[in-house]
Amino acid sequence: MISKEQVRKPLTVGEVAARSGVAVTALHFYETKGLIKSQRNAGNQRRYGREVLRRVALIKVAQRLGIPLAQIGDALQMLPDDRAPTAADWKILSERWRRELDERIEQLLLLRDRLDGCIGCGCLSMEACPLRNHGDVLGEQGPGPHFPND
Repeated sequence: MISKEQVRKPLTVGEVAARSGVAVTALHFYETKGLIKSQRNAGNQRRYGREVLRRVALIKVAQRLGIPLAQIGDALQMLPDDRAPTAADWKILSERWRRELDERIEQLLLLRDRLDGCIGCGCLSMEACPLRNHGDVLGEQGPGPHFPND
């Protein structure tokens, strides 16, 4: 059993890394992005409250769901810094993310179904390809390249 004294004792970055399974460099990165916070001791070393462990767990679950770090950061800003996220906090965040995931799943299913059509065709026609140029919308923009990031 952990004593009250141990519960109040801040964790080093190495202890947080060991307990959370997240690399020290990732914890530093999360901190630079404002996802987690630390205090500095007299020797300028990071010290974390134990609530950071649940915040890191929440970050990792959200990342596994494909939620971008910027959105995770926005969500964490809604939560108080001085306590671990609660089940009620998670319910609010997960409902929000669930809608986004449902939309993404729907888009991926449509993409998959269109891809099946291309497998049979094989041409990837610039005029008729449902994936690259659905409905020849690029033809309406005139000749020349239309995808500057390709």
